[in-house]
Amino acid sequence: MKLDKFIRTVLGLAIVVVFFIAIGALLFFTQTALNVWDRLLEGPWILRWGYVGAMIGLVVLAIYLVWVLLIRRKTPAAKKAAARPPLSRDEIEARLRDAETAGVDVSEAQRELQELAARQQAGGIHLCFFGEISTGKSSLIKALVPEANVAIDVVGGSTGDVRHYRWRDSEGSEILLTDVPGTGGHEEGLDEMALEEAQRAHVVLFVCDGDLTRAESQAVGHLLALDKPLVLVMNKSDRFTVEEQAAIMQKLLQRVDDMGGSLERDKVVAVSAGGELDVVQRGENGEEQVMRRQRPADIGVLVVAINRLLENEAQPLDVRRDRAVFRLAAEKLVEAEEEYRVQRSEQIIRNSTRKAVIGSLAAVSPGTDVIIQGYIGTTMTQELCKLYGAAPRDLDIEEFLDLSQSRVGKTLPLTLAVAGNGLKAFPGIGTVAGGLVHAVAYGLIFDALGRSLVLTLKQHGQLVPKAAAKEFEEGISEHIEAGVRRVTRLALEEKADAG
Repeated sequence: MKLDKFIRTVLGLAIVVVFFIAIGALLFFTQTALNVWDRLLEGPWILRWGYVGAMIGLVVLAIYLVWVLLIRRKTPAAKKAAARPPLSRDEIEARLRDAETAGVDVSEAQRELQELAARQQAGGIHLCFFGEISTGKSSLIKALVPEANVAIDVVGGSTGDVRHYRWRDSEGSEILLTDVPGTGGHEEGLDEMALEEAQRAHVVLFVCDGDLTRAESQAVGHLLALDKPLVLVMNKSDRFTVEEQAAIMQKLLQRVDDMGGSLERDKVVAVSAGGELDVVQRGENGEEQVMRRQRPADIGVLVVAINRLLENEAQPLDVRRDRAVFRLAAEKLVEAEEEYRVQRSEQIIRNSTRKAVIGSLAAVSPGTDVIIQGYIGTTMTQELCKLYGAAPRDLDIEEFLDLSQSRVGKTLPLTLAVAGNGLKAFPGIGTVAGGLVHAVAYGLIFDALGRSLVLTLKQHGQLVPKAAAKEFEEGISEHIEAGVRRVTRLALEEKADAG
């Protein structure tokens, strides 16, 4: 109790002292400022306003430095990406050349540019009917082009690939109607196929049969982000009253607004593709008979919306289509680069692990293996960082390896036990020599070290020593268990070659 009272007394005195110091500082600065201003008033006007300008410049400089050092770094990466200008053909082709030179398989990305060139040469406008299964995309195309051989399945999901149909607008221009697989099905790869074809088209007609589901909202948001001309088509409108149709279309517009997009009212239309309807007919003798009747299509507003969009679109459709395809090619390039990094990182880790095993087997004196493993660890870290575009300082690499080495001691007994069991699992090994167990243990540690570093580089985009060492510590047991057979086999191969 006495101690508590003493502490409170000291804090009270400290507050009083700080108060008087603050009052004194305020009075001092106020007096100084007034004296300076009085002297400036007595002097020439050039000196006075020059002094004011210098003070304003210092304040602006201070605000700028605070913004650069504190605020600017907090800008989300997504906002930075959104501010980047659209890719041009020259930029994507230059990236493809650089990636191909590095050994990346760029065939998929190049195929997109080749397809774009073919469509540019052929001309015509591509309208893509996009939507979930059973919303009636194929039926709408059949209503627009009755003579087309469009497969319609009442179960839904009739379109299993991409199909193009020719149609002419009010001006007589030929338009290609593209039918893509319905999204939301069970067959793998169809959703991606549909979305990629939507990116290649000039205009997307997004077909739904009511309010948007969560998956549909995500798809619409993705298309809006691509700056893709869009028409929302609510099919099967004959199921709703006029008031219900108006309410649903208003909700669709609201959905687009909530996503940060913008869509004019005439680009949200309610249609009915028609089709066949089962009707129960009662005969004169009272017997009931089910008959199929054709329902008339009601797609006039859709035709009007398409014609208006093609006539009044402010920005050329070809330009917006090309940008979307360049972005698609860039996405496929990123996928190819990631696959290349995965394959290349496996090679680097395997080579480093092999060197660690060889170094352990070749160590002739105490401490020699430590020197060898330090060199191999540094080389592996440098190669993996270079692969993922990171340029760490030598101090960062040294810190990462030191932190990781300090964590190895905690798991060394487990590593040796796993290595011994791994060797015993191979027939004909028998009693395992201690040197070979240590070689396998070294290999397991390097294998775990490399895989932990890759995970960190993927997450942070650079070498963060403490984060990478923590990832190594938390995942070493899992990596060791997963890689024991692979590293043990490698060690036995090296032992056989050396023997």
